[in-house]
Amino acid sequence: MRQAFLALVVLASVAVSAQPGGDGYYHTRSTRLVGPDGQPDVLRGIGLGGWLMPEGYMVRVPGHGSPTTIRQQAVEVAGEEGADRYFEAFRANYVREEDIQKIAEWGYDHVRLPFHYKVLWDEEAGAFDESGFALFDEFLEWCREAGLPVIFDMHAAPGGQSEHNIADAHGTAELWVGPNAAANQALTIRIWAEVARRYRDDRLVIGYDIINEPVLPEGVTRAELRDFYVRATEAIRAIDPHHVLFIEGDFFANFFDGLTPAFDDNMVWSFHKYWSPTDPAEMARFVELRDSTGVPLWLGETGENSNDWFHEVSTWAVENGIGWNWWTHKKIETVTSPLSAPMWPGYRDLVAYWRGEGPKPDRETAEAALLAQAAALHIDSTTFRPDVLWSLFDPAWATLAVPFKPHALPGTIDAVDYDLGADGVGYHDARSKNEGGTPGLANEGGVYRNDGVDIARDGELGHRVGWTEAGEWLQYTVRVPAGGTFGAVASTSGGGGRLALTVDGEPWGEAAVPASGATWAEVDLGTRAVPAGPRVLRVEIVEGGFDLGRLTFVPAD
Repeated sequence: MRQAFLALVVLASVAVSAQPGGDGYYHTRSTRLVGPDGQPDVLRGIGLGGWLMPEGYMVRVPGHGSPTTIRQQAVEVAGEEGADRYFEAFRANYVREEDIQKIAEWGYDHVRLPFHYKVLWDEEAGAFDESGFALFDEFLEWCREAGLPVIFDMHAAPGGQSEHNIADAHGTAELWVGPNAAANQALTIRIWAEVARRYRDDRLVIGYDIINEPVLPEGVTRAELRDFYVRATEAIRAIDPHHVLFIEGDFFANFFDGLTPAFDDNMVWSFHKYWSPTDPAEMARFVELRDSTGVPLWLGETGENSNDWFHEVSTWAVENGIGWNWWTHKKIETVTSPLSAPMWPGYRDLVAYWRGEGPKPDRETAEAALLAQAAALHIDSTTFRPDVLWSLFDPAWATLAVPFKPHALPGTIDAVDYDLGADGVGYHDARSKNEGGTPGLANEGGVYRNDGVDIARDGELGHRVGWTEAGEWLQYTVRVPAGGTFGAVASTSGGGGRLALTVDGEPWGEAAVPASGATWAEVDLGTRAVPAGPRVLRVEIVEGGFDLGRLTFVPAD
């Protein structure tokens, strides 16, 4: 299944995306981004969030979860030297050449590299950090080998471009306000000028994403943000006439009024989208921005939602000639990224301590837990989430149900292993995507699968479907090698309700579900003759309120 799916992804990507080629640079032409071969290109990429700019939610650290607070918490339990060893291992394992190769195999055609300005700037020395640039150089060679162009993204600017943890700021956006604002802006521009100097002739680089998600404090106008962008552009263009400049709007890259008109002939408006409706009318304002200014668009960051949401947003973007870059390729215990790293037990104890829910470990134990978790970030330790990729790359997601795992009758089917496919295709849930405007998943539980289906961990079965509501259903494509009569039994727990089973759209059986609390109960759904061949089973929630664990089919003869 996995190999076939990966082949499907790669073929789909090749079919819809122009591949870099020729001796030129990426550049803009009217309202389109153009590849080195001179042809319009609709990019489909992924960000490497967490690597050179750790965020707490990605590594399960509570609190503000900025690079500064994450380090402070590591130092508090493991000391300065222990924290240094942890972050060295963290950086060595989070993104490796193998990750870049896998990203290319999956079908992505570029990567966005978010970085903290301190990766390139040594504050104590007041000079550029050559080790950071050496890391950039090594990373570019990995990408060159894999054929993946790169967009550099300053994810945390000096002083913080917003007051939030994602800018490594803690209450004040000192890139815009305070006594050091002018110096912070000057340093930001100086760093970009140095990046331009070093990489101006590198054709693998698509361009520079000047600052990630600025949020202007009260009293700072968008005219001032535009002025900063103009000054940064002038400094870069004095050195580098080649690369595309990506300009993000105010308030998390959402609002561009006050930034127009265009101030460079090789720039792109970069907007971000999270937890908002996928109705095309909701996104039309960005198309209007492009058409009214003559400047291309790039959906530079999006994700952290359900597969259905992923598919609808990425499809809309491509249909409107807008490239996208998904957030992000790897996190700890995630369902929304292609790779999920396990949480090491000792690290889980550390997180409990940081949350005030457990004892403080001794320094040796804490460092061992941190290093074990850093090792667990290696790609070989991660779990692959194929459904995330399929929802992004293949139009068939919206219409075709594909087995998540092979099932056969007779046999046992875990309820959580329903078919791959969109809401209404592989399953139906009362809430299949988060459009509410606040961070959060589209399902309760947030484990195992990234659909609307609500899944919880279970100590006995591993996982179970929970939070069921009337009208929801789960579909399973199965093989029946030899026809016969089979009995069906469902394992349920929790509250009572009612469920029904169909095969190829015809009734199999319906039964009341008893309220059994934490104990698994067996619900007899009766017997039915089933012909040999591929069949489609569907479990329908007639009355919700219970958990569903397994379906067991046995010969009734």
